[in-house]
Amino acid sequence: MSDTKLKPVTKKPATRKAAPHAPELSKDDVYLFGIGMWERSWEKMGAHPDTQNRTRGWRFCVWAPDVKSVHVIGEFNDWDEQANPLVPVRTSAIWEGFVPGAEQGQLYKYLIETNEGEKLYKADPYAFKAECPPGTASVLWTIDDYQWNDAAWLKRRAGHNHMSQPLNIYEVHIGSWKRHGDAPQGEPDEHGNYPGPMDPFPAQRGEFYTYDDLSVELVDYARDMGYTHIEVMPLMEHPFDGSWGYQTTGYFAATSRYGNPQQLMHFIDACHEAGIGVIMDWVPGGFCADDHGLATFNGHMLFEHEIHPNWGTHKFDFARGEVRSFLVSNVLYWLENFHVDGIRMDGVSSMLYLNFGIDDPGQKKFNKYGTEEDLDASAFIRQVNCAVEAHFPDVMMMAEESTAWPLVTYPPQDGGLGFHYKWDMGWMNDTLHYMQTDFPWRPGNHGLLTFSIMYAFTENFICPLSHDEVVHGKCSLIGRMPGDWWRQFAGLRTLAFYQMTHPGAKLNFMGNEIGQFIEWRYYESIQWFLTEQYETHKHHQAFIKALNHLYTAEPALYERGYTDDGFTWIDADNSKQSIVSFVRQGEDIDDDLVILINFDPASYESFRVGVPREGDWEVIFDSDRPEFGGSGYAGEEPYTCSSEPYPWNGQMDSIEIKVPGLAGVVLKRRGPSSYKPPAVEEAKAAPKKRTSSVKPKTAAAKNTPAKAKASTATKAKAKVAAKPAAKASATKKPATKKAATKAKSASVKSSAKNA
Repeated sequence: MSDTKLKPVTKKPATRKAAPHAPELSKDDVYLFGIGMWERSWEKMGAHPDTQNRTRGWRFCVWAPDVKSVHVIGEFNDWDEQANPLVPVRTSAIWEGFVPGAEQGQLYKYLIETNEGEKLYKADPYAFKAECPPGTASVLWTIDDYQWNDAAWLKRRAGHNHMSQPLNIYEVHIGSWKRHGDAPQGEPDEHGNYPGPMDPFPAQRGEFYTYDDLSVELVDYARDMGYTHIEVMPLMEHPFDGSWGYQTTGYFAATSRYGNPQQLMHFIDACHEAGIGVIMDWVPGGFCADDHGLATFNGHMLFEHEIHPNWGTHKFDFARGEVRSFLVSNVLYWLENFHVDGIRMDGVSSMLYLNFGIDDPGQKKFNKYGTEEDLDASAFIRQVNCAVEAHFPDVMMMAEESTAWPLVTYPPQDGGLGFHYKWDMGWMNDTLHYMQTDFPWRPGNHGLLTFSIMYAFTENFICPLSHDEVVHGKCSLIGRMPGDWWRQFAGLRTLAFYQMTHPGAKLNFMGNEIGQFIEWRYYESIQWFLTEQYETHKHHQAFIKALNHLYTAEPALYERGYTDDGFTWIDADNSKQSIVSFVRQGEDIDDDLVILINFDPASYESFRVGVPREGDWEVIFDSDRPEFGGSGYAGEEPYTCSSEPYPWNGQMDSIEIKVPGLAGVVLKRRGPSSYKPPAVEEAKAAPKKRTSSVKPKTAAAKNTPAKAKASTATKAKAKVAAKPAAKASATKKPATKKAATKAKSASVKSSAKNA
């Protein structure tokens, strides 16, 4: 681990601080809040230190329409329900008040009395800190005293077009990446037993790592492994560990499970100093039903308008201006105060459709045009993305969207939703379906591998192998691979290789990189002991590390990952042998790579494949190498294949290469071909009398398994492969103006290749 320490969080001495003065709520603020255009509402709503009549305390401000009264109760008044009433601001539904003597760190809640006389005890929707669960109170806290050290990172971020940079995301659940020990937490039952994996609510195992722990261990690990970004599953405060953070109560409060807000800032700062970006999951689709949260905040549906039919969460009412102001402010709050580099919007599909999760035709709803799109939700999404573009144009916006909704990554002015990236759920589903198919049946499912290229450039896609694919009985990734132990690991390597060489950005959930056999369990650590006790898991981790570094080292794998001038099929149709081959193209023609992937256990001693240019093509990466747990079929040293002027796969030149079973290879041109035509060599030698009339074998006969019988090999006939599958013809507009510069080099590159 690195011994480098960040500068400590520093605060000015309290004696030197000027008396705090919270900005007052203006008439314009109230108006903008109501029409959904108050983008910085966190600066005045909620609780803020203030001074009135030379007395220090805190000012409170909360939105609660149509109620009888609102009081603030807490440790500062011994939870006295009558001591500190709030009053409406002018004629609005916003209540505010000042509490002298209140201090940072004290717990508080709002007591709301409804018109029906019911008393509701609510956490502050705008609180910057929350009591650690199972506590439900808010905490008086400020967030403006952290000293950031990432100015150089932010400057680089602003100067780069992220669409032409590598994007390899490590998805992490902070609470279960690593833990201190594995002792069960909580209270045992009457028999002294703790709930286990088969119980509805298993006991937590071990103690959480803190944000400070992660700022060293997770940051060092991600940097060493070659990931470019860490995506953290939701860190907003949530009451139930089993929701993984997706059922929120405190949208402005970093969960206290792992530390305070400044410690989270310290973690993000450490990531930036290590050259790693941070992406945060954000859940604007709905919130949890817990009584102390946003649910029925004034005794009736206020922030929400209905209950989600699948998840039981409360769906935000995007038609209300106050709700839009709350949520738009929230995303800008995290970007400004925590220097987050990207936002992944969760559950976009459930927001976009009025009838998402509704199967009963009698319950379906329709908009004013008679269709099922939620017009308020799509307008809200565009508003969020426009706000981020206006204030933070170098921040990435990502959509978890699983339907065929068009133009997700197009600009709003062109009818799009305005995201920069969209998860490619089609690629994920088809690929995993194919990979868990046993080998004899893979030829009949070959289209699952190749279909994704038909639409790969219609959006800016991320190829995800996320937490959703290793839970709820789906098995771990390696648990889906057919065959014996060796073939399972070989299949897992092939899956990762295919993902990394496929167009688009990459995302992998923690644990994928070590080949963990059990599903992810949120209540315990990833099984890191596997890499210490078993060579196969250690080798797989080494393979993923090498593959990650290959991705960032080779521009052809990312420079044109979202446009069709970055990919060309060599052979998409070799279903019989379950082999695909293609070219990945960068801005510089000398960066081009030839990729060949064998999804079958059969190996080939001499396999012919077309190449886009004549030359010596070096195998720069082989997933079957012994240090990765492979067989080493092609040898232990890198080797070069010289092209021959032998047309193959629609190319003018071709090479012969050793192809291992269940493996992928990457080739890169190193210079002109060293191949010498046989006629030249024969001219140098003395003439020899012909002693046999047997014709030489055709090149096609060599594309047979290495262990095949001679009688089988001689039956193979020379055959020119079918033309590559047509690529998607749609020309996609980039989601940002900066990305548009990529298209300018396409025609130059194309003409150079065809010269």
